[in-house]
Amino acid sequence: MKGGVYFHPTDEDLSVGTPDRKTPLGIQASGYGNSGTAVGLVHTMRTFTLEEAQSLLPVLESLLKRAMEGRRSAETAESGLNEMAQRIYFAGGMRVNAAGVARQRAEMESQLKRVRESIAEIDAIGVQVKDLESGLLDFPCRIDDEIVLLCWRMGEPAIEHWHTMEAGFQGRQPVDERFRRRAASGGRPN
Repeated sequence: MKGGVYFHPTDEDLSVGTPDRKTPLGIQASGYGNSGTAVGLVHTMRTFTLEEAQSLLPVLESLLKRAMEGRRSAETAESGLNEMAQRIYFAGGMRVNAAGVARQRAEMESQLKRVRESIAEIDAIGVQVKDLESGLLDFPCRIDDEIVLLCWRMGEPAIEHWHTMEAGFQGRQPVDERFRRRAASGGRPN
């Protein structure tokens, strides 16, 4: 910190966390936005059958839990740093434990790295993280010559919903026979 022991805040010092409140702690979700516009996809989209997507749930749930726990830990560290920055600001400066602050920042960065790595692993599988807070994942799936998204949220026992890319979560519909037929036919398109 500045001056070793005595710290006087600047605007830059007060911004310890989120550059964009829409993505907590600056973590970008993968896949497609609600409008169906590609967000950060540079590779060919992998598609899944319902059976393939279901079989991935245990691994994805573990990765998602790790990312969600890391996010909560990073937010806790960020909150502590923000509270301290606010106290310093209102006091017009104060003595701080520079090593302690550095440890808190390092812990926050470590947790953010853990979150980014977990999301990158999920993305590498071809699954889209839609909402980290609620644990919402989408699996691209080809049905009737159209790409749709199988939709699963943490806590659901299985993938039981789908939606079009344009409709998003609000347009979720129950998985129907078309998805099961595709799985029964070895994943070949209908």
